[in-house]
Amino acid sequence: MDDKIEVTVGKIGRAHGINGDVWIDVRTDEPGRRFVRGGRLLLGATGREIELASVRWNKGRLVVSFVGYPDRTAVEALTGTLLHVRVPAAERPSEPDEYFDRQLVGLAVLDHRGDRVGAVTEVLHLPAQDVLQIDVDGEERLVPFVSALVPVVDLEAGHVRLADVVGLLEDEA
Repeated sequence: MDDKIEVTVGKIGRAHGINGDVWIDVRTDEPGRRFVRGGRLLLGATGREIELASVRWNKGRLVVSFVGYPDRTAVEALTGTLLHVRVPAAERPSEPDEYFDRQLVGLAVLDHRGDRVGAVTEVLHLPAQDVLQIDVDGEERLVPFVSALVPVVDLEAGHVRLADVVGLLEDEA
């Protein structure tokens, strides 16, 4: 039996035009894997399935239409709804050395000696790079998620290991 988990892949934005197209606020690193014509997504808390009738990019933003929502009026009722998909819990990203947020959140954080210093609480996707938010004794610390600072990610062992960089988890004061 393959365990599946539900992950959020997008949020329905405002209508685009009069033919039932909507903008999608993409919440996945792999939109080409999640948003395909004929693909099925789950609507918000209801979990009701909805089928993608069309998928296209417009000026760097995703625009889709749904089967059964033929016009602007019909699709406007969905504005603000989160879109989810059920995926195998063991699914990995397409590229090596990439991780889904859900795989990193909750991992123990070890210092360069292997001592536990905290836990990953969130992955922030900032313009320059991704950043791990780490809880260190109840205080938030941010560490850029780059191999020079986080050289080891061991999902099987349940931890990330930080590089030997002075002040990496220290408070500025």
